[in-house]
Amino acid sequence: MSAPLASLSGYRRIVIKIGSALLVDHGAGLKHQWLDAVCDDIAALRTNGVEVLVVSSGAIALGRTVLSLAPGALKLEESQAAAAVGQIALARHWSESLSRSSIVAGQILLTLGDTEERRRYLNARATISQLLKLGAVPIINENDTVATTEIRYGDNDRLAARVATMTGADLLILLSDIDGLYTAPPHLDPEAKLLPVIAEITPEIEAMAGGAASIFSRGGMRTKIDAGKIATSAGCAMIITSGKPLNPLKGLDEGAAHSWFAPSATPVTARKTWIAGQLQPAGTLKVDAGAEHALHAGKSLLPAGVREVSGQFHRGDTISVVGLEGREIARGLAGYDADEARRIAGHKSVEIEELLGYPGRAAMIHRDDLVMTEASGKTARKTTEKKDEVHA
Repeated sequence: MSAPLASLSGYRRIVIKIGSALLVDHGAGLKHQWLDAVCDDIAALRTNGVEVLVVSSGAIALGRTVLSLAPGALKLEESQAAAAVGQIALARHWSESLSRSSIVAGQILLTLGDTEERRRYLNARATISQLLKLGAVPIINENDTVATTEIRYGDNDRLAARVATMTGADLLILLSDIDGLYTAPPHLDPEAKLLPVIAEITPEIEAMAGGAASIFSRGGMRTKIDAGKIATSAGCAMIITSGKPLNPLKGLDEGAAHSWFAPSATPVTARKTWIAGQLQPAGTLKVDAGAEHALHAGKSLLPAGVREVSGQFHRGDTISVVGLEGREIARGLAGYDADEARRIAGHKSVEIEELLGYPGRAAMIHRDDLVMTEASGKTARKTTEKKDEVHA
């Protein structure tokens, strides 16, 4: 396990996620003093040679204050209208604040499809990489003007994790309204304790997640843990800390409370990172105990070990693999369409030609297209693939 946080200047590339409640006050609008302080922190990091990317919430929250929309839930078209107004204002404020340190800001608006579809993922990565090469700070947000409930991230925690893995960052910082992961939601349990170091995201760690604490928040600790799974599996450390004080990044260097999530010691390649981070698998395969053990040993998933096939997917789609208890253990690219998978599930590979009428592949998911997503202790697959293989 890598050493916990010593200094942010020890990292090469940092993605910073900022929640809406930190940037926008429901009554007063943008918190200019807070934003200027964060931009001062970013300038200090860049002076120390650290590349910085920002995933900034706040477009809808800012837009609704500009448009004087009433508090409470918004209709889809109201959210999109607020985003249309807020995105312009948000980008302008970031640009003006960073320009005080002669830093150029570049706006990137992403949709779920931009990171879920391989070609668009690579295009987005190339654009962000070029901005960094040119010395700009990318300011990234979900494109809420076009995203709908069915095709959206819905929170910027997981978007930030995808950006971190996409760009090969070695640290993801989630600035939040809470200073880390507690053993229980602290607003419900006065005995809850902060966990300063999380070596591995286990089922017990996941069970500690609570809900959102702000009317502006669309995520909560649950989405932060999901983000942690995406980031750490790719070899990127993650920090959750409070963003409420001024200069929160400087505060981290000075010992502010936080939770540090260790990066995986065996990060997957860029292609497998993309597979593992898919948020909307097209279908699900339920496997028996023997198949689960084989997957943890680094083998392909064969039809014989599949007990149930759910969903409508096509060959090449990302699908989820779950154990008999229903818990996800892996994700991978389907070797068959769903209808074909149903016909050969539970059968030996030598029976495939007879069942389908043609000699298909032996594996339902080949091991080269499969990533384990559940911690498995001593039986976990030991991979030697390196994090910096980013051209897959």
